[in-house]
Amino acid sequence: MKNIVFSILKIQLFFLIPLFSFSSQNSTPPIDDDKLGAWYMYFFNTTFKESQWGIQGDIQYRNWNLIGDLEQLLLRGGLTFKPKETDIKFTLGYGNITTGAYGIENYSKNYESRIYQEVLYPVKFGKRFYTNHRFRFEQRFVENQSFRTRYRYNLFINIPINKDSMKKNTIYLALYNELFINGQRDIGSGSVELFDRNRLYVALGYVLKKGLKIQMGIMNQSTDNWSKNQFQFSLHHNI
Repeated sequence: MKNIVFSILKIQLFFLIPLFSFSSQNSTPPIDDDKLGAWYMYFFNTTFKESQWGIQGDIQYRNWNLIGDLEQLLLRGGLTFKPKETDIKFTLGYGNITTGAYGIENYSKNYESRIYQEVLYPVKFGKRFYTNHRFRFEQRFVENQSFRTRYRYNLFINIPINKDSMKKNTIYLALYNELFINGQRDIGSGSVELFDRNRLYVALGYVLKKGLKIQMGIMNQSTDNWSKNQFQFSLHHNI
């Protein structure tokens, strides 16, 4: 039985964002924890004119190193619905994921199809604290594994620095913490722990214009076997 040691990194805003660090007894990390990885990402969303319906999605090119050693290529999109007189948004979507094994000379690939449902609930505190709560449920069809599910909760926080709102030419602090919990533990070829992973992100963002932002920062991803830092560059596009 693996021993899981929990540590909490506290970031004090008006509340705390937890970072869970996990270590496993007698386990050897399959990757170089000290090597900085990199994720390059494009997020988009739009609505159909004045309709309550829309689409959203993302394209992510993830590397075990800065570039060249593929960790994942993720293509995801979904249909959104926003009830009248509310900011809550519901999404039904699909993702296709290609995962590469660690090591630039390793050409082994694994493929996954994923259906997901999510709820996004934004809340603003005062003039400067923009938060978003995202709850996501995934149904995963991973190559050479039995059907599996996963639950995810993400707390996003954007804090304008040089202005009091998220408008053009605003520099802002971007934070998030996302916790992943496995549903089905038996995956056919073995079993997985209840805890899947945790991601903690700190970045600076810039509002280029209404509906278009860029962010650059560091994300720490922890599983029960390893913890690794990833450089992240992302473009956020509200079309």
